[in-house]
Amino acid sequence: MGSTPTQYDTLQRQVSNLNPVDRLPLDSPYTISNELYSVLRHVLHDVGGQPDTPVPFREKGEEPWEMNTYVTCECLGWRGVWNSEERRRRENDLGMTQYFGLPYYARWITVATKSLIDQGLITTDELGKKLDEVRDRLTKRKK
Repeated sequence: MGSTPTQYDTLQRQVSNLNPVDRLPLDSPYTISNELYSVLRHVLHDVGGQPDTPVPFREKGEEPWEMNTYVTCECLGWRGVWNSEERRRRENDLGMTQYFGLPYYARWITVATKSLIDQGLITTDELGKKLDEVRDRLTKRKK
């Protein structure tokens, strides 16, 4: 019994294509340089002290979807689905492309979704159907 891929499945495949696939296989840890060792020890989200171009600070208010994401994630913590440390760890595990490529609260909702699926609390099919339902409702509202 085959099922047609949902828009979520399609989106998930597109996002997975963002992850870098080219890498150099590492040799024995005894033959890597100190510089490479330093890079390997680097924690993804720890950007302190790294060179960067100056970026002007711009005050920005949260959009409704960002506040809804924040509240949803806090409720997941309140209900015992996860805690803030797990959320942060899951964000770090996104990989550099997604970590730096997604907006702050988009990372939150991405890891919340992954956590719910990993724990078996929702399935990708259920999520895809709900996303399609919400998308249809929003599309009708704009017309």
